[in-house]
Amino acid sequence: MSNAYDVIIIGSGPGGYVTAIRSAQLGLKTAIVEREHLGGICLNWGCIPTKALLRSAEILDHANHAKAYGLTLNGTMTADVKDVVARSRGVSARLNGGVGFLMKKNKIDVIWGEAKLSKPGEIVVGKMTKPVVEPQNPVPKGVLGEGTYTAKHIIVATGARPRALPGIEPDGKLIWTYFEAMKPDFMPKSLVVMGSGAIGIEFASFYRSMGVDVTVVELMPNIMPVEDVEISTFARKQLEKRGLKIITEAKVSKVEKGANSITAHVETKDGKVQTITADRLISAVGVQGNIENLGLETLGVKTDRGCIVIDGYGKTNVPGLYAIGDVAGPPMLAHKAEHEGVICIEKIAGLPNVHPMDKAKIPGCTYCNPQVASVGLTEAKAKAEGREIRVGRYSFAANGKAIALGEDQGMIKTIFDKKTGELLGAHMVGAEVTELIQGFVVAMNLETTEEELMHTIFPHPTLSEMMKESVLDAYGRVLNA
Repeated sequence: MSNAYDVIIIGSGPGGYVTAIRSAQLGLKTAIVEREHLGGICLNWGCIPTKALLRSAEILDHANHAKAYGLTLNGTMTADVKDVVARSRGVSARLNGGVGFLMKKNKIDVIWGEAKLSKPGEIVVGKMTKPVVEPQNPVPKGVLGEGTYTAKHIIVATGARPRALPGIEPDGKLIWTYFEAMKPDFMPKSLVVMGSGAIGIEFASFYRSMGVDVTVVELMPNIMPVEDVEISTFARKQLEKRGLKIITEAKVSKVEKGANSITAHVETKDGKVQTITADRLISAVGVQGNIENLGLETLGVKTDRGCIVIDGYGKTNVPGLYAIGDVAGPPMLAHKAEHEGVICIEKIAGLPNVHPMDKAKIPGCTYCNPQVASVGLTEAKAKAEGREIRVGRYSFAANGKAIALGEDQGMIKTIFDKKTGELLGAHMVGAEVTELIQGFVVAMNLETTEEELMHTIFPHPTLSEMMKESVLDAYGRVLNA
């Protein structure tokens, strides 16, 4: 078998494997290099298994409030941590196998090993230096592995890993990253979560549902700092009602380790320090691109703040070399990586009308309880840009479906340009908003104004009706409030 390809992709996460499939669809001889397991972090240790954990937490929350629905459970509802984790890992295993099937279906060669750029258009694949994490998904013993491979186009899609703060480095026992937090061998009684981005808040929400005493420490004034302040504030109140303790404008300055516990020194902006002793600490202070040991320096690839610098089509400063996904910079989201990869490969293939990605139209979702979702400008950013705006709001408490579900705490907020009616941003907090946000993403991509949204018929009774009511509210025409 020839070791020469049209396209080689390094990394099989969402960006990598989707790009490989699109490459094969376009008739390009394609290979993908993977050092550990198909699907990358998202499928095996991120997006998918965390949602499985959160689903277990959601079921437990509903069971614990069964009386509110007129139901009585005979016996006590408890969570078996081993079974909860086993279900989560099983979901990942199923999808992992699915990616392997897609590679075969699309005649994409999978090269097992760790790739390094040796010169333009060439990689050397060495032994797999990382162990196979999932025993149920052993690395196939195929013919493709160590060796030298060439390609006209090489795409780096190596993803990212948890960021560590100096002096508070994760140790796998007392200080966890999302790897350990996703697969605990016991349920701690108390937990400190350092960082309140999507990863931190999702784990805080999960462990609180499991009955753990959780304290979240966030450096910024608001949790989920990238979100609209009004939405973030609402979410914080709901999380605190569930029993989470949240400390903002504070940092964990030091962690003392005991035999089976930690003591976090939490310093607030006024210089005061309090200590919190807990069974474990989760470090969720962001992620950083996997740019090491790739040979980037040898080729003179330009990087910035730990990520590979690219143009709007994934091209680096080195001809024939591209980068997509987390390793190419924020927002570090799986759906961004997938779309970025498709843009990159379609440009390589010479397709007409390939447009660079508009990062302002990338939705963000946080799957805590309550869920948070958004796209576009926040109210503060819109004002900072000097825009004259109209803002609409609608409460879950006025929506029949939300009340029937027993999920009447939430809101939808829309932001329009006052002069043109352009939808600038949409922000949501409440039940299933991660499934609703795409309606506004589509609207923004179609350059929809308030007029089209007002004339759109939304089904009744649904949560989606609140989207239209929020638009109507922005223009003083709200009907059901």
